[in-house]
Amino acid sequence: MFVFSSSVRRVSLLGIAIALQAFSPLRAAEPEANQLAPLESARSEPRQVARHATGMVTAAHPLASEAGVEILQAGGNAIDAAIATALAISVLEPYSAGIGGGGFLLVYDADSREVRSLDFRERAPIAATRDMYLDANGEATDKSRTGHLAVAVPGTVAGLYEAHREYGELDWETVVQPAIELAASGFPVSERFARSVNWRAERLFANPAARDAFSRDGEQYELGDRLVQPDLAATLTRIAADPDDFYRGETARAIAADMAEFGGLLTVEDLEQYEPIWRDPVCGYFQPADERFEICAMAPPSSGGVHLLQMLQLLEPLGWASLDPGQRRHLTIEAMKIAYADRAEYLGDPDFVDVPTEALLSPDYLDARRAEIEPDRARSAEEVQPANPQFLSNLRPESPETSHLTVVDRDRNAVSLTFTVNGGFGAGVVAAGTGIVLNNEMDDFAIAPGVPNIYGLIGSEANAIAARKTPLSSMTPTIVTDGAGNLRLAVGSPGGSTIITTVFQVTLEVLARDLDVAAALAAPRVHHQWQPDRLRLEESFNPAIVRALENLGHDPTVRGRWGNANAIEVVPATNPSDETELVGAVDPRGAGAASGY
Repeated sequence: MFVFSSSVRRVSLLGIAIALQAFSPLRAAEPEANQLAPLESARSEPRQVARHATGMVTAAHPLASEAGVEILQAGGNAIDAAIATALAISVLEPYSAGIGGGGFLLVYDADSREVRSLDFRERAPIAATRDMYLDANGEATDKSRTGHLAVAVPGTVAGLYEAHREYGELDWETVVQPAIELAASGFPVSERFARSVNWRAERLFANPAARDAFSRDGEQYELGDRLVQPDLAATLTRIAADPDDFYRGETARAIAADMAEFGGLLTVEDLEQYEPIWRDPVCGYFQPADERFEICAMAPPSSGGVHLLQMLQLLEPLGWASLDPGQRRHLTIEAMKIAYADRAEYLGDPDFVDVPTEALLSPDYLDARRAEIEPDRARSAEEVQPANPQFLSNLRPESPETSHLTVVDRDRNAVSLTFTVNGGFGAGVVAAGTGIVLNNEMDDFAIAPGVPNIYGLIGSEANAIAARKTPLSSMTPTIVTDGAGNLRLAVGSPGGSTIITTVFQVTLEVLARDLDVAAALAAPRVHHQWQPDRLRLEESFNPAIVRALENLGHDPTVRGRWGNANAIEVVPATNPSDETELVGAVDPRGAGAASGY
C-alpha cells in the first residue's frame, strides 16, 4: 500500500498565503448557492438521506438499495450487500452499468482496519491493435464508441465473485437472487430509463437483440410501463448456479458468437483468460485542520486515486476552508487543471507502463506545483503543463456513464464500488440470447495522441491500445478513515471525466468544511479537466461567485447540473446505547435512495 504525507513547505507557500489574505472579492461571505437553505434541507428528505444504527446502502436506484438492505438483514455483510446491489443495478439501469461492463471495488475490513482494492475493469481483447480505430488516412473513427468493435472484455461477474470468494458470508446464489427476481418479474420504467433509451434509440434499435430487450416491437416503453427481461433473468440464473458460466459456459459462447456475427474482436479465449486483480490502493493523508484523515482510493489503472490525493494535498496547506467562496472555488479549479494535465501524460495500465504514482504525490513535487498557482489570476490550459519528466525521474524511488454504490454493515465493514458500461447503454448492443448490454470501454484508451474520447479526455502513449491492456479510468471509489483507523466516510460517483472532481469536492466539503454528507452532495460543483480549456459551473451557483471567478480571469460556462454521487458517513450516535450510527445520502441530482435499518 502506498502511503504519502503532505509536508508543509513554508517558503513555497508564503507568497500564496499572503496573496490569499489580501485578495478577497467575496469577503462578505456570500452563500455558495442561490438556494443554499433548501439544498441543505435535503437531510429531512427520506429518499435522499437516511440515518440508521446498524447497516446502510446508498445506490442510484431505490430498488437496488432495497436489495442490498434485504441482504444485510438476512445476515450478509457489506460485500454480500454490495454484490446484490450491483447486480440489481445491472437489471434496473443497464444504460449506466452492468454485467457486460467492469469496475473497481474498495473494501474496508473493520477488524484489521485495512483497505483493499479490486480491479475488475474491462480489458482489451487479444486481437486488439494500437491503430484499430484509425481509417486509411490515420484519422480517428467512431468505432471505438459504437457497435461490437468497441467492446472490451467484461469483468463485473468475475470481480463480484472474487470479492464474494474472499469476503462473502451468505452463499453466492442468495446474493444473486434479488437481481434474478427483478429481471424475471420486471419493474416500472422510470423517467430516467425512458429518457436514456430515447437518447440512444437509433443505435439500440439497429441491433436486433437490443431492440427486443428494450422495446415492444420497436415502440419505446413509456413511464410506468413494466419492463421484464427474460433473457437477462436466465443469464443471471446460470450465473447464480455457476459464475464461471459467464467466462467458460453457455453465456460465454453466446457472447462470443454474437461478437463473431457482428465483427467484434472478443472471443471465448478472451473470456476464459480474464481475471480480476487485487491491487494496493493509493492512500495518503489529508489534514485540513486539527484532525488528520487517511484517504484510500483506486490506484492505476484508475486515475481517480492519484489525482484525488494530488488535488487534496495541493490545497491542504492553503487554509482552503477559511477562505471566501470565490477564492475556494478558484483554488479548486487551479488544482484540477494541474491534476488533469498530469493525467493526460502519465496515467495508464501499470501492468504495461511505468506510472510515476509516488513521484506525482511526493511533497517536493506538490510543493513545486502549488507554487505555480496564482491566487489572483486564472491560468489558461496552455500555461498549465504536465509534470516535467526530468523532475519526476529525480523524485522517483528506485524500485506504476457509470454507477456507484456504497455499503456499510453492522460491524462497520464498508464497500465503495463504482462500475460501468461506459457510454449510455455502452456500445449500444446486446449479446443475443443473453440480455447483456455490452460496454464500449475501448473508447477509454487513447485512440491516437491528442484525440479526445467520449468525455473529451485526451491521453498519451501511456494509455495507447494494446492486447489485454486495461484502459485508463476516472472511477474513484474512496474510503476515508480517522486517525485511529476507524471508518469515517465512504463515497463515490458516476460521471465520466467529472467523477474525480465530484468525489474531490464532496470529500473537501465533508472533511475540510465539516458539512454533513447530504449538504456536501447537494453543494454546487465546478469542473475543469485541463483540456478542453473549459470551466463548467453548475447553474445553482450564486451569481456573486460567478462574477468573482470572472474577475479572476475564468471564463465559466454556467449550465445544468451533473453527477449522481452517494456516500455513507459514520457519525456519533444519538442513541446512548450505540457508539456510532450511519448517515447515508444520495445526490439530489439523481433518483437514488439511501436505505438502512
